[in-house]
Amino acid sequence: MKDIFKIDSHKLIYHVKRVAQWLDGQLIYPIYIEISPSGTCNHRCSFCSVDFMGFKKRFLDRDTLINQISEFARLGVKSIMFAGEGEPFLHKDLPEIIVHAKTSGIDVAMTTNGTLMRPGVTDIILDYVEWIKISINAGTAQTYSKIHNTQKSDFARVLSNMEYAVKKRTVNNSKCTLGMQILLLEENSHEVEALAKLSRDMGMDYLVVKPYTRHHLNDHDLKIEYHKFNELESRLAQYNTSTFNVIFRTRAMGKWDKKGRKALNCYALPFWSYIDSGGSVWGCSAHLLEDRFNYGSIYKNTFKEIWEGGKRNRSLKWVASSLDINLCKMNCRMDEVNHYLAQLKDLPEHVNFI
Repeated sequence: MKDIFKIDSHKLIYHVKRVAQWLDGQLIYPIYIEISPSGTCNHRCSFCSVDFMGFKKRFLDRDTLINQISEFARLGVKSIMFAGEGEPFLHKDLPEIIVHAKTSGIDVAMTTNGTLMRPGVTDIILDYVEWIKISINAGTAQTYSKIHNTQKSDFARVLSNMEYAVKKRTVNNSKCTLGMQILLLEENSHEVEALAKLSRDMGMDYLVVKPYTRHHLNDHDLKIEYHKFNELESRLAQYNTSTFNVIFRTRAMGKWDKKGRKALNCYALPFWSYIDSGGSVWGCSAHLLEDRFNYGSIYKNTFKEIWEGGKRNRSLKWVASSLDINLCKMNCRMDEVNHYLAQLKDLPEHVNFI
């Protein structure tokens, strides 16, 4: 199935200059930052990989975040995704923050459960966002309610919100890409086709079918073997059209089944960062609550000060010398980036014979 957005791969190959600066040993600022505006969530999904964060009712300060985003733009940050340990739209100022980020010259994206992406919100943000991905992990209201641990009516609410977004995109002639994603589980596997049809028929651009990712700090280790769903991938191909694709994350599912194919070293940390809902800047979202990955707080220092600070420098040295990557979570989002950077960092013989 055609993955035109490289969701099952990576896009660092398109940032040659930043990679070259890194190879030369220069200090580089991240290309991409993920921000969690809200610590709490209106759903309690059964598979949530960050539930160990506790769904704290905390929200990033509007003025602090706006000031930091302006600094990101000056430092050369290319993109921000609002997602994180909570539902981003629970932050009441998020539409304004999105507009500020885009007008500052930064590409903006969202991952959300979609329940709070009401027409009024869509009217404000649609022309300022590159893509919006809806986490909707079932094809019927009943299964959705069980997996998301919410009321059945939320399923229809999400579909209605996205139908409006599709219509608004047409009216505005907006370039915003609209997608759905479903985390493939035993209890929803029989409804993936139904969701694919729903997504296609309402005018979405894609449906991502992705594997479970377990964080070592949460206690729900789902037993699932993705090779059993090979036939599902071929069945889903029938829903593809010239304007809609099902992206079945075969590569990531294979890694899960093999419990491996992690890179030998983690090189990706200089290229991205994560800011939690309490304002802490992290080197990696797979190591939240581990202090050696906490670089500092945007409430105490500017991002530039944090990124150039001693704590981050010590963290990177520790990662390079001591991190056991086997203790990182399976299907780390930076795994493909690490494999790519390893090819550039650890050159084989005869490289000049191209």
